[in-house]
Amino acid sequence: MYIIIPVNGQDKLKSTVTSIIDLSYWALIDFTDGEVKSTKFVKELKEATDIWIDYAILYSKYENYMDLMNEGVMCLVRREEETIEDLIEAFKFKELDEIGL
Repeated sequence: MYIIIPVNGQDKLKSTVTSIIDLSYWALIDFTDGEVKSTKFVKELKEATDIWIDYAILYSKYENYMDLMNEGVMCLVRREEETIEDLIEAFKFKELDEIGL
């Protein structure tokens, strides 16, 4: 399964989630069998055309998420998490909110 997160850089450990408008990169995370297999950074989502993106973890519920949902991507919203690692941990334990709530 693939998860995307809008982030402000290309460092897996230091990059933090940001709004879609302010993003520098999308973190594209291969999350399989309950663990991160790989993390790749892309400028545009169209660079990742060969995969199916299952989830997007967004900065806030006020993001423009309709394009993602129209593509079949389930959109989740962080609570207080900032880093990629913290967001993935929250994802594992279902501690993220659905966009419509």
